[in-house]
Amino acid sequence: MREAIAFSDDCPPRLRQAIEYSLLAPGKRLRPQLVLLATQACGGQYADAMPAAVAVEMIHAYSLVHDDLPAMDDDDLRRGRPTCHKHFDEATAILVGDALLARAFEVLASQLEPAELAARCCAALAQAAGATALVGGQADDLAAAGVPGEQHTNNIDQTRIHQLESIHRRKTGALFRVSLQLGALVARATAAQLEALDTYGRHLGLAFQVVDDLLDVSGSEADVGKRVGQDERQGKTTYPAVLGTEASRQRVETLVTTACQAIADWGEAAAPLRDLAVFVGQRTK
Repeated sequence: MREAIAFSDDCPPRLRQAIEYSLLAPGKRLRPQLVLLATQACGGQYADAMPAAVAVEMIHAYSLVHDDLPAMDDDDLRRGRPTCHKHFDEATAILVGDALLARAFEVLASQLEPAELAARCCAALAQAAGATALVGGQADDLAAAGVPGEQHTNNIDQTRIHQLESIHRRKTGALFRVSLQLGALVARATAAQLEALDTYGRHLGLAFQVVDDLLDVSGSEADVGKRVGQDERQGKTTYPAVLGTEASRQRVETLVTTACQAIADWGEAAAPLRDLAVFVGQRTK
């Protein structure tokens, strides 16, 4: 990862430090893992997929830096450390996100071969990171914050559940799905393999978000690595708020099971993907 941000001396030192601070911070690295595991499951090699894995993590890191800004989710702790705008300053944090976004596509375009594969991967990642996916999901999430609504009752509002899932299938799920897609494309996967991985990714991404919502309610700041209780303070609609805690946990179990079923007949090649899905459902940070 560090080699991928070996910018020339023309990169200002403070900006370089802030990029490294944000990209190399301790973390689970789930999305690049998904790239590599999808490649492996489809018969490819880790080394061939590494540029795609790095590019996805750059997009993810950029999105976190921008999401943490005061104008967005206004967080001061990320991955157990002060957020980029707190450790450096707000303007630098914005520029870090800009630089990582651009660098991600530079890595894909210059390090994936042949050119046709690089172009296809660039297009897929751009769509997943754009206004109809990651950015659009964040926009709707911000718009929904503080909007009055009924909290958990015995009569679940299916409209609110649909809206909530629509937000998170884009804000969180889009990068999960494209990570798997990129890994599969590198391995020259079949249409059937791509479809199965997409089903796996859709359910895994949503499970990840439900767990995130649960951790914001019941997790500890030391374990989670960021402030807890933020969703309630900002008036956000979350799965525990709409479904209740126990029903949210049950939904995680269902989503993880469905994700694993999508690749159940892949045998040992997909065992790491199934293990990762179980980890996502049981994670405490």
